[in-house]
Amino acid sequence: MQVLGIDIGGSGIKGAPVDTNEGQLVTTRHRIPTPDPSLPDAVGDVLAQIARHFDWTGPVGVTFPAVIKAGTACTAANVDKSWIGTNVAELTRAKTGCPALVLNDADAAGIAEMEFGAGKGHDGVVIMLTFGTGIGTAIFVNRQLLPNTELGHMEIRGKEGEQRASDGTRKRKGLTWAGWAKRVNEYIQRMDALFWPDLFIIGGGVANKAEQFLPLLSTRAEIRIAELRNEAGIIGAALAARQLAAGALPDDCRYIRV
Repeated sequence: MQVLGIDIGGSGIKGAPVDTNEGQLVTTRHRIPTPDPSLPDAVGDVLAQIARHFDWTGPVGVTFPAVIKAGTACTAANVDKSWIGTNVAELTRAKTGCPALVLNDADAAGIAEMEFGAGKGHDGVVIMLTFGTGIGTAIFVNRQLLPNTELGHMEIRGKEGEQRASDGTRKRKGLTWAGWAKRVNEYIQRMDALFWPDLFIIGGGVANKAEQFLPLLSTRAEIRIAELRNEAGIIGAALAARQLAAGALPDDCRYIRV
């Protein structure tokens, strides 16, 4: 089946219909710059534009960079604070006229990688890490998603992990890849000690530069680079929204299994 996946990011909102049987975009993705300020109503208008671009009337899956509970944004670490308490699923439905499911952006990327990417066929404990402006995390236990983990905010040396090891920090501080990899190692090794995963999957923009840092990382668990890259959020959102067609609760991602 086909589901429209939309990925809301800090600089751009992009979407495309996804063949959920193959885990592939059906057509070229359509991208619109994120409104500034990125207030709910303005972002909702962009969601409507993307749906109209594809003449879409079916299910829609949307990623959002926040903790999402029953379709509502509970945090706003890297987005406008006015999103806190906003029911993003209801906003999407009102703006697009389509049934919609909304989930955390890292969870969406993890779903895509577990079903069609670096985590395909992998049981046990798998942790997806997305390195961008912050650090997004998604945890799977025997392919079952534990939603809304916010482990980028785990404390390391008196600071949040993402304040030390995100790609945004690397760029802001002008760190060399080796210097940044040292910080990432510290973060990953802390995660390794706490959760004992079998596999780490590293995604985000840095995945395109894996040769610069991957050989410098050292941990007990296996480390793989995400395979779906910039399309992971779109694909994962669409895969999550498949449950709409099955009549499942449209706002609940707790039972997603890949």
